[in-house]
Amino acid sequence: MSSTELPEKTHREITRFITTHDANVKATFETGLEEKVHWERTNIGCDLFLAYTTRKFPAPLSHDEDLSVLQYVDYHPGGEPAWHRTVTLDFGVANEGELELELESGEKRLIKAGDVAVQKGTNHSWRNPSKTVFARALYFAMNASPVIVNGEPLEESLGVVE
Repeated sequence: MSSTELPEKTHREITRFITTHDANVKATFETGLEEKVHWERTNIGCDLFLAYTTRKFPAPLSHDEDLSVLQYVDYHPGGEPAWHRTVTLDFGVANEGELELELESGEKRLIKAGDVAVQKGTNHSWRNPSKTVFARALYFAMNASPVIVNGEPLEESLGVVE
């Protein structure tokens, strides 16, 4: 389904609020990042909003120098699955609609609103099985060491079924 044929999104708009400290060590809200979010339309069957990233783990909170990732993804109805593996520990929560999680073994699970998936460096794909309704998920990814299988590290892989 092309982006011009997509139905209208009915998801509630997302606003992010990030806290920090001012020069007087008082808690304050971050003003360097917009609170209203802007979604990036992709050609892989989903829209992305990167809510937050950190640069190191554990996250150093001093000087706002914090590499974890918090990201919303809106999956297009009928979109094609995008195969990938990241060297991260990922927690995915379905917020709206349903998503199909498929592993390279061919195993699949239907993830419904409120369900949680924990990805531990596996090659997988996400797909919205609906032909008419967007689905939304929230992902938190933490930097991790590569998975070692039979003595070989599994590297990051984007768009490939192995």
